[in-house]
Amino acid sequence: MEEETFLKAEEIIDYIRDNVKTHDTLEISYNRIYAPGEVLGVEMQEEYGEEFLEVTLHLNGDLVNQVVRINMHAIKDDLIEIRHTHGEELKVIMAES
Repeated sequence: MEEETFLKAEEIIDYIRDNVKTHDTLEISYNRIYAPGEVLGVEMQEEYGEEFLEVTLHLNGDLVNQVVRINMHAIKDDLIEIRHTHGEELKVIMAES
């Protein structure tokens, strides 16, 4: 079952923090980058006194470094689309301008 919705960048970050769990599949499209993979972790981090949401993905495919950490607050203005699969459910979230 697929569901589509439009959210602002901050709302997408809130959605990821509240709904994405370990072992879900997350496909993040931002700027010119497409990063599909299995979620290894979603956690709040702090750097220089500022908090940010960090998503750790095990990327699909054969790459030199298959595990990436994405600072969602750093890319929020470049987000295009998030595809979140949890079990049989697929939620497609498009970023509003």
